[in-house]
Parts: sequence; C-alpha cells; structure tokens
Amino acid sequence: MTPLPHTGNNAADVLAELRSLRSADTPTHGGRTLAYVYDSGLAGLDELTAAAHSLAAHANALDPTVFPSLRRMENDLVAAAAQLLGDPQAVGTATSGGTESCLLAVLAARERRPDAAAPTVVAPATAHAAFSKAAHLFGVRLVRVPVDESTFRADPERMAAACDADTVLVVASAPSYAHGVVDPVPEIAAAAEQRGIPVHVDACIGGWVLPYLRRVGAPVPSFGFENPGVSSISVDLHKYAYSPKGTSVLLHAEPGMRRGQYFAAADWPGYTMLNTTLQSTRSGGPIAAAWAALQHIGDDGYLQLAADTYAAVHDIRAGVQQVPRLRVLGEPDATLLAVAAEDGADFDLFTVADEMRDRGWYVQPQFAHASSPVNLHLTVTASNRGSEAEFARDLADAVVAARAAGPVQLEPEVAEFIAELDPQALTDDEFAGLLAAAGMAGGAGLPERMAPVNVMLAHAAPQLRERLLVEFLGELYRP
Repeated sequence: MTPLPHTGNNAADVLAELRSLRSADTPTHGGRTLAYVYDSGLAGLDELTAAAHSLAAHANALDPTVFPSLRRMENDLVAAAAQLLGDPQAVGTATSGGTESCLLAVLAARERRPDAAAPTVVAPATAHAAFSKAAHLFGVRLVRVPVDESTFRADPERMAAACDADTVLVVASAPSYAHGVVDPVPEIAAAAEQRGIPVHVDACIGGWVLPYLRRVGAPVPSFGFENPGVSSISVDLHKYAYSPKGTSVLLHAEPGMRRGQYFAAADWPGYTMLNTTLQSTRSGGPIAAAWAALQHIGDDGYLQLAADTYAAVHDIRAGVQQVPRLRVLGEPDATLLAVAAEDGADFDLFTVADEMRDRGWYVQPQFAHASSPVNLHLTVTASNRGSEAEFARDLADAVVAARAAGPVQLEPEVAEFIAELDPQALTDDEFAGLLAAAGMAGGAGLPERMAPVNVMLAHAAPQLRERLLVEFLGELYRP
C-alpha cells in the first residue's frame, strides 16, 4: 500500500497489511521478549483492553468537565496506586508513561523552588535516563552520585553530601532498571527531609509489582509513602499492572507539590488552556484500557500474577547460574536481572544476544558503565512461568555458540577512527564511514547480527555513542 492512496482501501485489506507489517516485529506475547513489553499471559485480557480503548479513544482528557467518564477512571487509577503505595490520601495524575511521570516530578519540584539560583536534582548514577531528559528540557542540573560498586545501590551518605541550597529534588529507584535493585529509600528520604528537600521514588517498573511480591514472601525493601520524606512516586500501569502501552501514574503526597506540574494559559483569544501533564489533547483510550485491566484482574489476580513472576524470576536466575562463566550482577529485589560474563570469559555477550535471538528470545544488551560490565538485561513477567527451563537450555546453547565463534574483534583502524571522533563535530562523511564499517551503508538497514555494531558502540564514549545513535535514528526515520 502507498502512504496515502488516491482511493481508500477496504478495511479488510488495511488490516491484512497491518498484520503483515507486524509479523516482522519482535513478539509482544509469550514471554520471549525480555525487555520493552509486559505480558500477563491472561486469556481475554487483550480483547477486553482493546475494546475499552476503542470505547474511549476519541474522548479527550484535555477537559475533564466535558468527558467526566475519563475523570472518574483516572481518579480510580490514582486511588488504586495510592492505596498500593502506602498513602490513600495521595493525589496524582495519569500520564503517557514513566518518562513523562519522571519529567513532571522534576518540573513540579523545580517550580516549588523559584528561589533556587541554579536548581539541581541529586540522583544515583543508576537512576533512569528520564532524569537526564528532564534536566535537559527544564534547565536543571543533574548531579549523578556514584553507587556501591558491587551492589549497585545508592549510597545515602554520598547522596546527602551531594545536596546543597539549590537542590530541588532527590531521586531514588525502586528498582533501578539496569540491575533491578531497590535503593535504600528510608535512609535517603530521612536525610533529604532533614534538609527540607523532597524525594521522588522512581517506581515506574516496580511500583505495582513490589507490594504484591512482598505479600507472596519476597524480601522487598521499604520504598513507599510510609517513609517520611517521600514526596512523590511514579508507577507505570503498562508494566506490571499489564495494561496496554500509554499509562503511568505520578503520585504526590501533598496537593501543593502537584500544582507545579500543571500549566495554564489564558492570555490568548482561544479557550483557556489548562493541562495536568505535558500533553494537551490526551486520548481517553489508554486511561480506559488501564482502568479495564485493573477492574478485570483485581487484587487477587495481581497477587497470583506476582506469585507466578516471582517463581519465574527464581527459576530463570537459577538457570543462569548453571551456565558456565555467567553471573547475575548485584542482588536483584524485583523482576529484573542483569546477566554478565565472568572476568576472562572467552565469549562475547553481544554474540550471546544474537544467538538468543536466533533461538526466538530477545534479551537486551547493556553497555559497560563504571563498575557495571557489559550485560544482558532480562525483564521477567508472569508469562515466563513454565518456560524457564527452555530459556536456560537456549542460553547455555547460545553461550556455547558464542564461545565457538569467539569474541567480536574490532579492526584496529576502526577503533582508532572511533577514538578520534569528536561528538560535537561529527560530520556526515564520518558517520557514513561508521555505517559502512557496520555493514549498514546505503540505507541497508539493520544487519542480521548486531554484535559487530554493539562492539563498535561499546568502544565509543557515552557522549559519542549518544551522537552516533541520534544520527542513526535520523537515518531510520526517512520515508
């Protein structure tokens, strides 16, 4: 089909083309994609949430007085999250996802402190990149504090020492995305409260599942509003609440803190713009879909899903530890595992990722950073229950294949070329040369094997890697 046909195609043909396009995507169901997607494995849930989304897709949450159904559903989502996270009186907002929730938490904190000459946010080095984005967008300086080199948890004393008169917010993770560990929130919050600084807990990935994991016996550290000093928490519903993509909740302990994220504009001839989020128009579809998921699954259902996930995490971790020369980084508290190679291993984890993809699994490569070596990220969901042994067998086979292939070697001249690149002055010709070295010249698209590309990126400093990937993104999004 053409981008815009002269004469419209019939509905059946349009859907057939869409199914054909989707067939090339990484699968979103069945537990074989261990990043980006969250699958409950519950029969009928997709159909229910799709129907709910359709019923409200054309309603606009921009004006809660015109579409009161959306206001009611959003308030229900906020109330459920607030109850789960330790403060039924907390107020909140539904957003489009975890990044928007984190952005708004930073914005609200900055607006609360107009006296701060150079507002800063103090966060552990493992805090999500959403806070880097917030700093970039809102003119805030992000102070990243080193974490413990072996546990990857934030250090409360270092965090407290990094705060000053211009610190508008302190951040903790529950858990961190890279390693799945919960920061010591009680200690971080207590130190910040003594200084009058609010604390945001980024529980986007863990906020919904951690309370249920605790109820099924997992030793989950305290991280919610029960800790004095915690002023806001973000929790994504499109993760372990298993709603479709597009819904997160940002909670505030005090209504006054939420006011800073709101935006109003009346000085123009149109309607008075009033926004609760970064968006103006907001489709009611994601809100209705999330509301339907919560109503259908219920508390008992989420408890069972957490039990299944907890068992899957245990068995997958045990399987990883049976594979020679692999190890799990840190001591994960939740549903995320970071799998690294032991020092001196004679294989390449980027090749292991390719081999796993050949076997029908997607595991997410993560580059080395500080004391965290190259590793493979695994997001485990309820749908992984029952396939743990197959995953472990395939992982063991992938390591054998990677060992046989040997580590990917970067040509010395390519490594030297990368070392000399200036991310601020990267030219089109230099970028084209790297694409050619990676086998992607002339719009060839992604290669079948990503290990050579990842090894090349691993040789680039973070700032250069950012610039290279931004340029590559521009190449991908060309009609």
